[in-house]
Amino acid sequence: MKDYELSVLFHPDLEMNIDPALDKVKKIIEQNGGKITKEEAEGKKRLAYSINGQDFAIYYYFNLELPADAPAKLSSVFNITDEVLRYLLVRVDERKAKLEARRKEAKKSNEEDTEEKGE
Repeated sequence: MKDYELSVLFHPDLEMNIDPALDKVKKIIEQNGGKITKEEAEGKKRLAYSINGQDFAIYYYFNLELPADAPAKLSSVFNITDEVLRYLLVRVDERKAKLEARRKEAKKSNEEDTEEKGE
């Protein structure tokens, strides 16, 4: 299973009742053998250009683990899902993710060292 990032733009009219649409997306991911490792809601934002006559969308981001054949299946299902205005599914570069994790650890240890010296 490989790591992916999924960005989903939901129809703005779903703002008050986003749960059914969100559950539908989660169910599609799980039916195709995927596992959601992280979910982040960004809320309603203005779009840079209109999509299907809409100027706003509700943004959600997911980190996923998917089998090799799942991205194609997800794409075909999301293309016909009414609640989803747009989506973007990209594979996470493992080398880059490891490098970023090392940088965060180094920064954290540097901050701890600075705090100890300051005391």
